[in-house]
Amino acid sequence: MTGEYQHNLDAKGRLFIPARLREKLGNVFYATVSSENCLAVYSNEVWQRMSDKASAMTLEQQKKVRLLFVLAAKCEPDAQGRILIPQNLRDFAKLDKSVTVTGCNDHAEIWDSAAWEEVKREQNNPENIAAMLREVGF
Repeated sequence: MTGEYQHNLDAKGRLFIPARLREKLGNVFYATVSSENCLAVYSNEVWQRMSDKASAMTLEQQKKVRLLFVLAAKCEPDAQGRILIPQNLRDFAKLDKSVTVTGCNDHAEIWDSAAWEEVKREQNNPENIAAMLREVGF
């Protein structure tokens, strides 16, 4: 998944998911908390792999990832391509009105647009990009 898309939450907390991302995410996908101030969105296939991996963990390891599952929301886009983001997830990512949806390889992310712009300001320069590419071996 790739790309950056600007959309608005409606008054009911619904968000349009771009068609390009819906193609990759499928008809049913999962939104949950992230290690950053955004939501992570996984296709059913990726979610099942994560669930299988968690099931194979010890109980102590499962406790470390339980919030990913406890706070997750099963999403099924309506006819207009919108999903309902539950209030607890909107609160976690501080989503209010203006939202940016990004494609991030095997998942999507949902950001408050101002928070996403700050991340881009901090990271989007040649020095940071070069360092990151070296660090991950690209």
